[in-house]
Amino acid sequence: MKPFGLARSALFVPGNRPERVDKAVATAADLVIIDLEDAVPVAEKATVRPIVREKLDRHRDRKLMVRVNALDTGLTESDLTSIVGPGPDSILLPKVQTPEDVDRMGRLMSAAEEGSGLQPGTLGLVALIETALGVRNVFKIADAKTEPPRLHTLAFGAADFSLDMGFRITKTGEELAFPRARIALACRAAGIDPPLDTPFMIDLKDREAFEADAMRGQRLGFGGKLCIHPDQVDFCNTLFSPTAEEIAFAAKVVAAFEEAEAKGLAAIQVDGKFIDYPVFAQSKRLVEIAEKMHGPKTR
Repeated sequence: MKPFGLARSALFVPGNRPERVDKAVATAADLVIIDLEDAVPVAEKATVRPIVREKLDRHRDRKLMVRVNALDTGLTESDLTSIVGPGPDSILLPKVQTPEDVDRMGRLMSAAEEGSGLQPGTLGLVALIETALGVRNVFKIADAKTEPPRLHTLAFGAADFSLDMGFRITKTGEELAFPRARIALACRAAGIDPPLDTPFMIDLKDREAFEADAMRGQRLGFGGKLCIHPDQVDFCNTLFSPTAEEIAFAAKVVAAFEEAEAKGLAAIQVDGKFIDYPVFAQSKRLVEIAEKMHGPKTR
């Protein structure tokens, strides 16, 4: 399984709109998600698969994910058989509700890899949490293990979650605070990549509301956001990246603390700021993000 890498912006594109796929891969999105689920009418579920496979083959140089149909639809196995090959990096599984869903999906992915001649464990998995049961079980889902390992992280789908719960999503998003926090905590506790936040779908013309919504997820520990329009990509790339000043200070902290630690010190000051192990660990994390963005730098 390849490292998940940067996923500050994950742009959805309908699988049955091949011209949009070409446009999506030309954007600055860290990740493009070709959708076989909600964006594709039921009558086109089967006929769209060869189109998606052709696009995956054509854009192998791009980081691509495919959202397949949920396990309870009976379409997942055929989706995988049709699209698994050298093109996609990972699979997005919707409506994950239990760790058993992750295990079952892992076995289906292994069978599809074997059928297409891929090495076992080539494809990663992102579990989309969209129901009350999924939120209840989210810690177990984040801890779910497959053989070979596959689970990169989790993602949140607020539209289906609100439908399951019977409420309407508001622009201010207070009703989503609990599932968001729980999903972010589960990923951190399990030691997997930070989760992807729900798309903002209420009003695509309300830029201020979209940006505020993205910031709510970022503050809770999400590492990126699912996007449904190319105009959302640049803001997410900026929001979920440390600033140049933050990166420079983090690198300074890491260097100073490692030097101090070698001398038997575990509490120092850098530019007047108190630095201990938690601050050092956070600084190391920022440096690692910067290296994903720009490549490693020698010190």
